[in-house]
Amino acid sequence: MSLTPGPVGRLIEELSRLPGIGPKTASRLTFFMLRAPETQVLALADAIRGLREGTVFCSTCFNIAEQDPCPVCSNAERDRGVICVVEEPLDVLAIERTRRFKGLYHVLHGALSPVDGIGPDELKMRELVERVRAGGVREVLMATNPTMEGDATAMYLARQLAPLGVRVTRLAMGLPVGGDLEYADEITLGEALEGRRDV
Repeated sequence: MSLTPGPVGRLIEELSRLPGIGPKTASRLTFFMLRAPETQVLALADAIRGLREGTVFCSTCFNIAEQDPCPVCSNAERDRGVICVVEEPLDVLAIERTRRFKGLYHVLHGALSPVDGIGPDELKMRELVERVRAGGVREVLMATNPTMEGDATAMYLARQLAPLGVRVTRLAMGLPVGGDLEYADEITLGEALEGRRDV
């Protein structure tokens, strides 16, 4: 016989499914909600419901938005000749915070990972090739993560786009601003040396 009431156990189980939330954190969150004012808990429940009801995926770039097309794709001032390819919607937010990229985006919703059963058909790759094939694109910037999966995804897409005559670039890699050379790992320092530029 379990001493945990059914609704408590169910919420712990559901919270444990979230990335970065283990059973202990899920338990702490659940018991916090039991003690929190009812209005706070109901506001959280409404926000979760609103997340599903109030958001869509843009039919052009597959980013999350409140309307289709998203604000970036519908903005006539954006450079339609450059598409930045990212793995997840959070990556769009990170690049937008720089205020330096003025083109469009394409969100893949993951990266190639044969070990996890994620191939080209599980990602928005075909849609990217179709966008480029439609014309008007000069450059596709691969902004996938600097991981084995991200690199494999960028290389795969570069091969798919090569016959279309579009320039394919990759985000530069190297030292972080404000970092010390002595703390940089060999791969990062090597990338910085390879990607050096004129001053």
